[in-house]
Amino acid sequence: MHFDQGDYELKCEWGLPGVLALAPISDAIVIVDILSFSTAVDIAVANGASVLPYCDRDDGAQGFAKSKQAVLASRRRSTGAFTLSPLSLQKIPGNTALVLPSPNGSSISLSTGRTPTSAACLRNAPAVAQHLGQFASRISVIPAGERWRDDTLRPCLEDLIGAGAVLSELHGARSPEAELAVAAFARFRNCLYDALRACGSGRELEARGFTRDIELAADFGTSAAVPVFVKDRFVNGTAMPLG
Repeated sequence: MHFDQGDYELKCEWGLPGVLALAPISDAIVIVDILSFSTAVDIAVANGASVLPYCDRDDGAQGFAKSKQAVLASRRRSTGAFTLSPLSLQKIPGNTALVLPSPNGSSISLSTGRTPTSAACLRNAPAVAQHLGQFASRISVIPAGERWRDDTLRPCLEDLIGAGAVLSELHGARSPEAELAVAAFARFRNCLYDALRACGSGRELEARGFTRDIELAADFGTSAAVPVFVKDRFVNGTAMPLG
């Protein structure tokens, strides 16, 4: 099938449909959800915590967290609690298991099957790419996207830029879709904070009082963490190669 970009080593496609199409023909999947799931995961695992994705906050989330002996992330506006806000996780203790509900990044992470899966953001894009280069050649980078009010996929600038940040660090034949992501990253590389703040998702976060989360998300290459999905959670896989 030509639409699965199967002729190329490095591929890029959006959201859950992209994962379902590309995971079976990939050595590795990379989930990119810049504002804020994959940035939150990076900060948490860099501190030694683990993150259990959960599709979305519902009546079963608390029971799931209890069954895993984990802490359930609170809603984003909660004060003094761990939430989807990356800022709230900067001091998360090591060995904490955190259930992190998210309608985009979490849901997609749970749909990759047996294909080795990582979470990448602008902070750790070089580290994730370097790690994947040790074992994988067919790599699919999945910008998660956001949601319209009718729950359909909304492709978003920040995740396209983030996907391009990962792909620009990888070696191999890129699909045109992957080249587009790399071009987006190159265009905004020198003004990442301004781009994230000005895009639709960033303006929404700023209006809700989460400007600091945008700043954290725009810190390119500041993290050496490599969030790797193992069994039911993301852990820091820097000393644990996949594949």
